[in-house]
Amino acid sequence: MSDAWLVGRARELAMSSGGDVEGQSDAAVAESDRLLAEAQRRGEPRMVAQVLRTSCLVRLAGAHSTNETDPLLDEMVAHTRRHGLTVMEAGAHALRGRRLFLGGYEDEALTSAARALAILDEDLTPDTLIGVRSWTRLLSAVLVDIGQLLSQLGVYEIAAGVFNRAGAAIRGDGGPYEIAEHMINQTRLLLGWGLRLERVGQYDKAAEKFLTASAIAAAAEVPWRNSQPTRLSEAPAAEQLPVVGAAHALARPGAEHVDRLRGLVDRAASPRELIMVSIALARCLEREERFSEAIHVLAGAADRLLNDTTENTLRLCLMREFARLSGSEQTEIGANALEQYATELEHEMWQMGESKVTSLQTRREHERLSREHGAISQQALQDPLTGLPNRRALDERLEALVAAPGDQPLAVALVDLDGFKGVNDRASHAEGDDVLRVIASTLRSAVRGDDMVARYGGDEFVALLPGAPLSAAEAALSRAVDAVARLPMDLSRGVTLSIGVIALRPQESAAQALARADAAMYLAKRGGGNSVAAVAGDAVSEANSRSAVAVDGAP
Repeated sequence: MSDAWLVGRARELAMSSGGDVEGQSDAAVAESDRLLAEAQRRGEPRMVAQVLRTSCLVRLAGAHSTNETDPLLDEMVAHTRRHGLTVMEAGAHALRGRRLFLGGYEDEALTSAARALAILDEDLTPDTLIGVRSWTRLLSAVLVDIGQLLSQLGVYEIAAGVFNRAGAAIRGDGGPYEIAEHMINQTRLLLGWGLRLERVGQYDKAAEKFLTASAIAAAAEVPWRNSQPTRLSEAPAAEQLPVVGAAHALARPGAEHVDRLRGLVDRAASPRELIMVSIALARCLEREERFSEAIHVLAGAADRLLNDTTENTLRLCLMREFARLSGSEQTEIGANALEQYATELEHEMWQMGESKVTSLQTRREHERLSREHGAISQQALQDPLTGLPNRRALDERLEALVAAPGDQPLAVALVDLDGFKGVNDRASHAEGDDVLRVIASTLRSAVRGDDMVARYGGDEFVALLPGAPLSAAEAALSRAVDAVARLPMDLSRGVTLSIGVIALRPQESAAQALARADAAMYLAKRGGGNSVAAVAGDAVSEANSRSAVAVDGAP
């Protein structure tokens, strides 16, 4: 399979993760695991991050155990941070927030949402390695993840802003599916917002939300149909998507919606959809004075949600509707007292919701300042062009490793680019900078997470591989040589790598180790480049099948 197919298939699985086909979740998890294993074998960081997102999404959709989901979320956070994949790092925190919310840890979920928002508050530069269009679609998907989490937390005003940002991101580059998904997410948000406004008596504002939701749902019909390659039915979205049917019914309750909504109640795949459709159906029945049927619908939904711990805000909307319709069977005095008590309680909860918004913004600002402070500290140790550690960071790390060698081996490699000067001469320094960034990313991806790849200066890099015997270091660096050689010409401009790698000797200084690695690198150059030259004790041997040479001693 090609890289593009692998990423595309992962995206398809992520898109379908909210489906309600029986057995689909387990099958999706199994397939996502196979895709992840293949992506990790290939090692391209962006590919791994996107497939990790899919593996997390399909597990969250299927309510899999935390023992399955949490390690993948931890891996996604660490992986995206290590490779500087800012947008995907925000997405990792959004998915972690969803997992926390589903587990009943609402306050911790709020902190994760704040962290995700703070990351995307930074100046974002499109990732040219995956293309601006793909990067924009990825940004939109992550914004949707954040917006859905904020909707579940009941922070509707901020969620609306995030969804608007997602819409702006995909307006020019999104396909029919992304556009339809965006409009349906907006519809879902407005319905939840309207139901929440009703609970504090803001009925006019709630009605506006329902009417807007219905209009957006109607507009989503065309892109939704165009995004369905195969359909079991030619029926409109309002008859197949619970949130769309609920939007039209809540905007204009009436008998014409009843049969459709009865079918959608059974199709509702999530607690949120079940609540919205049940309330919409009950109101249509109430309009026809079929009160007992309306109460039965709401009671049935409450029974289905008996053991569910999510969607607390919408569950209260459901129970409020149930209590309102059941009130006609109570005494007038008792009903009025209960209504007054419920009103006071709702206003208190509204104030708590407003406090939640304030808390989110405060935590968001705290996270933003923390990241800004960390970025300033990091800049002193980071090469601004490639994002790798700079010479200062390298010296500090190497001195520390040399000073405390312990029983672990240490491999030190010096990397030089073959043919780089010609890129600057033939093209421009800007294209040369692009090549350096691509090579830096490829090198970083070829080694382990605990290894260090630093920019040494100009077109030279140094790799430190603590705990790696020379043979293992040689194999990893040979993979880097091959990876660079396989890069498309428009990315590498024909540049290859010459690498010299040595094993640190007892009592050897950092400067001596770098000098030996430098000498080994020149041996690789003299052998024609595009190879690894490894120095191992007193033995001289061929280092690999690409004419990488092992030499005796140090200069």
